[in-house]
Amino acid sequence: MSTTPPGPDPDDEVTTDVDPELAQRLDELDDELAEQRAAALRSGLADYDLDDEDLDLLEVSGAGPDGITYLPALPVLAIVGRPNVGKSALVNRILGRREAVVEDVPGVTRDRVSYKAEWLGRRFTLVDTGGWEPDAQGINASVAAQAEIAVDLADAVIFVVDINVGATSTDEHVVKMLRAAKRPVILVANKSDDAVKDSLAAELWSLGLGQPWPVSAIHGRGVADVLDEVMRLLPQVSAVAKQEIGGPRRVALLGRPNVGKSSLLNKAAGEERVVVDSVAGTTRDPVDEQVELAGKIWTFVDTAGIRKRVHLQHGADFYASLRTSTALEKAEVAVVVIDVTEPVSTQDLRIIELVLDSGRALVLAFNKWDLLDDERRRYLEREIEQDLDHVAWAPRVNISARTGRHLEKLVPALETALESWDTRIPTGKFNALLAEITAEHPHPVRGGKQPRILFGTQAATRPPTFVLFTTGFLDPGYRRFIQRRLREVYGFEGTPVIVNMRVREKRKR
Repeated sequence: MSTTPPGPDPDDEVTTDVDPELAQRLDELDDELAEQRAAALRSGLADYDLDDEDLDLLEVSGAGPDGITYLPALPVLAIVGRPNVGKSALVNRILGRREAVVEDVPGVTRDRVSYKAEWLGRRFTLVDTGGWEPDAQGINASVAAQAEIAVDLADAVIFVVDINVGATSTDEHVVKMLRAAKRPVILVANKSDDAVKDSLAAELWSLGLGQPWPVSAIHGRGVADVLDEVMRLLPQVSAVAKQEIGGPRRVALLGRPNVGKSSLLNKAAGEERVVVDSVAGTTRDPVDEQVELAGKIWTFVDTAGIRKRVHLQHGADFYASLRTSTALEKAEVAVVVIDVTEPVSTQDLRIIELVLDSGRALVLAFNKWDLLDDERRRYLEREIEQDLDHVAWAPRVNISARTGRHLEKLVPALETALESWDTRIPTGKFNALLAEITAEHPHPVRGGKQPRILFGTQAATRPPTFVLFTTGFLDPGYRRFIQRRLREVYGFEGTPVIVNMRVREKRKR
């Protein structure tokens, strides 16, 4: 009679304990292999034409134990002045190439545009701005707003005046704006084409900004002397472009008028810190206040409600929107407050878009939750699903600023968003993910060619910014697909994720 050995009792526990040290060693080996693969891919870029900025990115991606280090923030130099004084021509002269559009018509430049520049071996960021005018209306008001923000976010400023016209009342208004900003200013008297006109610069001492520097941006006269002075004033590392680590994190409260931003700040501060009224638009200036929530100190910034498009505003509303934009650029995370008793509006979406454009971390706070009834709740869920799908990654908090309900839930949402905003992905792991993506879903063939991703690196955090070196243009849909995979693998809850590309051709032999 044959017998079979009894099988395992199903009630017995089967343990598959893994030695923690062995698991850690296997993880380390995986990381080492990933870094070796990334190094091999990077060495392959030697066959392609790369510029100085490419080399900087590669230097950043290859250093440090986690595969990433960060270059210090370059100092920022802004160029301002009234329309048609030659700001963009001076930008082109400093850059040594025709980068900014120049035309003999006022108002060609509208947005503030940044360029990388170099002088005597020192690199810096050069910011061109549109013409600044007091009491500007329409789109000119928006142009002036951008110029003021540029000054506020610069380490030093070049103020350009037309030497043939002399100091005008508009120039005097610019001087007041510059003094309020408290930035080092170099006064440049442009369009001084010969030594005879240099004498006219003496009249500009009356502006009270110190020595005027006569130059000709078109011909290059005197520009080198100005840049020598700029190098003397600019710091080695920007004091404004870098985000300071440590200390209370800065939180900007944004939203339409009368959604409860000021009430939220008062409840968090535990006192009537700012004026609250049922009249929309009570808040004009950003108000900073250090508050304690869940045992942590935060700097909350209450801002003016954004009513409509900035270039359609005027007077106090215009300047309130300008200060709100500046407060957002100085913040680290934005809490967009939405009134749940009203439908999600175009203004709400525009404010969220403003946060995305600024690259700040994002938390959505649905306020007045205590006033929500069942019918409105059904509509709200549908609006969130339809209108806010593009920011489904942002943490949501349901609060009541009036009663303080669930206010403490803001803290984990803020911490999650900021942690994601600061996240760094080692170069080896990023390239391993790219290899997996391209193997499973190759880029579609376009025009008989299939673009390849040669190498990828995380260029920056705050927000996480990735750069792909490719052999051809990647479809926007494919880049969004990479963004989605990055979120699936690494989370990135509460922060925008930027994926840029650099198309590079093989070096000719």
